[in-house]
Amino acid sequence: MRKLAFYFVAFVILFACKTNEDKPTTEENFTKDKQAVNTFMDNWHLAATEANYENYFSKLDSTSIFIGTDASENWTKEEFEGFSKPYFDKGKAWDFKSLERNVYFNEDGSIAWFDELLKTWMGACRGSGVLERNENGWTLKHYVLSVAIPNEDIKEVIMAKRKNDSIFQSSFN
Repeated sequence: MRKLAFYFVAFVILFACKTNEDKPTTEENFTKDKQAVNTFMDNWHLAATEANYENYFSKLDSTSIFIGTDASENWTKEEFEGFSKPYFDKGKAWDFKSLERNVYFNEDGSIAWFDELLKTWMGACRGSGVLERNENGWTLKHYVLSVAIPNEDIKEVIMAKRKNDSIFQSSFN
């Protein structure tokens, strides 16, 4: 009986002494992870600004999806590379600067999602995405870019795009 009690106490002590890797994300880890995501995204945007094709597309997972501002822009990584390559080859892709970014994590810190307000050549835009942590760090799995339209201007925008929306939507019938 004493042996059983000894093993039970030993098991409880070992379980109580599990490593930090097994513990939920701490505030310190959250702060470091949030900074890592911000750095990752800032570097991704910088790679486009510098027209650095390799740095830009190496941050996208092979299964990544990029959704652009046009209704037809729902691209796989390969499709987005094909669209983007001529811009990068000319030495001028796009220049997006994050004005603010909110970052969130799942419980074990392996998935991050974010939304960002961007300063772009199109004016204010919103970006949002999902990142996954793997053995090499973060990788971008999904990104959505949208043009921010002030509420007071939306009726004019609706009227301006009505014809093209009708044509585009008819392809789904």
